[in-house]
Amino acid sequence: QVQLVESGGGLVQAGGSLRLSCVASGRTFRRYAMGWFRQAPGKEREFVAAIAWSGGKTSYADSVKGRFTISRDNAENTVYLQMNSLKPEDTAVYYCAADQTFKVTRPYDYWGQGTQVTVSS
Repeated sequence: QVQLVESGGGLVQAGGSLRLSCVASGRTFRRYAMGWFRQAPGKEREFVAAIAWSGGKTSYADSVKGRFTISRDNAENTVYLQMNSLKPEDTAVYYCAADQTFKVTRPYDYWGQGTQVTVSS
């Protein structure tokens, strides 16, 4: 069982930056690939970024490539999403997820509760 808790969301102006964090419980964190997804009002949850258990492989949605960076610290059981050059269309609830397989689509085995990111124009 893995429990995930996100933090770092908030309100930021367009062009600004935020860093999301996701802390995982349990000693098996390093066995899991991690992903970030987001869901805007009235839209389906969509893939944002993923990172393999070793950190050696990452993948990004086209909409965030070059602006967002996913990373992880296995010693701290934490995965990060650094978001730069934010746009109003990045406004969404951001979810952290864990799965035993590196992938860019749902389903994932475990999910956090989400953190709100709002980008004002």
